[in-house]
Amino acid sequence: MYRKKDRETGYLFAELFPFGGKLREDNRWLKIAELIPWDELEREYAKHFSEGLGRPALDARVVMGALLLRHMTGVSDEEIARQIEENPYYQAFCGFENFQTGRIFEESSLSRVRKRVGAKLFREMEKKTYRVLVERKIIKGRGLIVDATVYPESIKFPTDTGLLNRGREWLVGKIEEIGKRLGLRRRTYTRKARQTYLAFSKRRKKTKKVVEKAKKALLQYVRRNLKQLEGLVDEAKARGQEIERKVLDRLKVVREMYGQQWKMYREKVRRIEDRIVSLHKPWVRPIVRGKEGKEVEFGPKVAVSHVNGFTFLDHASHDNFNEAKWLSAQIEIFAERFGKKPNWCVGDNLYGNRENRRQLKGQGIRESFVPLGRRERAHIENRRWRKKMNRRRNRVEGGIGHSKEHVMFRKIRYWMEDGAEIWLRLGFLGMNLVTAAKRI
Repeated sequence: MYRKKDRETGYLFAELFPFGGKLREDNRWLKIAELIPWDELEREYAKHFSEGLGRPALDARVVMGALLLRHMTGVSDEEIARQIEENPYYQAFCGFENFQTGRIFEESSLSRVRKRVGAKLFREMEKKTYRVLVERKIIKGRGLIVDATVYPESIKFPTDTGLLNRGREWLVGKIEEIGKRLGLRRRTYTRKARQTYLAFSKRRKKTKKVVEKAKKALLQYVRRNLKQLEGLVDEAKARGQEIERKVLDRLKVVREMYGQQWKMYREKVRRIEDRIVSLHKPWVRPIVRGKEGKEVEFGPKVAVSHVNGFTFLDHASHDNFNEAKWLSAQIEIFAERFGKKPNWCVGDNLYGNRENRRQLKGQGIRESFVPLGRRERAHIENRRWRKKMNRRRNRVEGGIGHSKEHVMFRKIRYWMEDGAEIWLRLGFLGMNLVTAAKRI
């Protein structure tokens, strides 16, 4: 159930200023709060709850304000809950009229809300807030700079033996748990399997032969444990006992991971389609980028655009995609945000394929790609403009670098399938709101 709050009030926190004082109007958090269409967002938030039934949900502005503050300050759910209790400006940002001294909300409430509303609410939040910034002419859409990058997920670096051992440990734990409930015991060889893995992991020099031998042994242990757990699950269902959904889902992931590892071992290959690299985040895929020091990254690949000092998230996917094919979609997104097509477009050479050049020319958008064919006089005359535009491409690189180092806390830490999109959208929105507040 969701119940709308009456927000008509006089001076904020009058009880803290008995002699006529008030909060500073030029405070950055109050300036940012003025840029967000809270009433529209509250209506979108209320759609995810029933009318008149159940316990009232947390106030929309408290939830969305806390999540934005979390990403703008770079702290955890627990820490932002504490800071909101202590800071009157944070409370004003979250819509409170009087200073709250008690516990406002539990940090676990933010996690539950994220799971309930999903990424759709935050897409609307982003869209409606950017519309306000454009209407107030804080963002002026002239040209478009495009690029792509990968934002890493918070997972342990995947190795074949490490994945198999983590899967084996989880299987053994569930075998003991369900077996104890059923009064059945299974010989899991867990001690012997652990000794095998530790002896392998402690070796300083791991030759190909040593790796293959350890992988073969772990595959055998995992196969045995898989059959044991599947038998216990069937026995529990036959006795009328319910198995938790998350246990069945994880069992499916481990079974698929084992199948992939067995196929790679049998066929002597190192790559496989839709390879699982994390048991906790099975949707994460390895993305080959070929950069120095980071040939492979693990996280969503993101197509971003940079306009007038603001960096926007246009598309995110855990599957590798060709960013050049998304240029036409990014131009349409630009037109939706600003009500017109960009005057010019800048991107690296990957975007300069013949299809993109043809589409940009047909739409009257000037591009800065290196000319194809012979260098005619027209190309020479435009050389200076192209160099100037390509220097501007550093701005999107700077926006990406700033977001990775100071906004996204370096790694995505939401443990849900669409958590990466929520994390990225809140991060980019928070970064752009801070930039907008500086321009007011």
